[in-house]
Amino acid sequence: MDVTTLAEVSGNIGTIGYGLAAVGPGIGLGILIGKTIEGMARQPEVSGQLRTTMFIGIAFVEVLALLGLVAGFIVPA
Repeated sequence: MDVTTLAEVSGNIGTIGYGLAAVGPGIGLGILIGKTIEGMARQPEVSGQLRTTMFIGIAFVEVLALLGLVAGFIVPA
């Protein structure tokens, strides 16, 4: 019986994992910033408070991307 390998993955799988981990924060940032701009357009008087809350949210979302990067280095391939 002849077994043939159809595809072979070589290299560091962590790079693929980080690419997938970057998709979530990218979508999250798009939603977060878009909704903040929408809220500022609807109620300009609270734009300062919305901006502050947006920056805090951006920090939390960016932490997810950094965790994906670090996990790629920590987890052995």
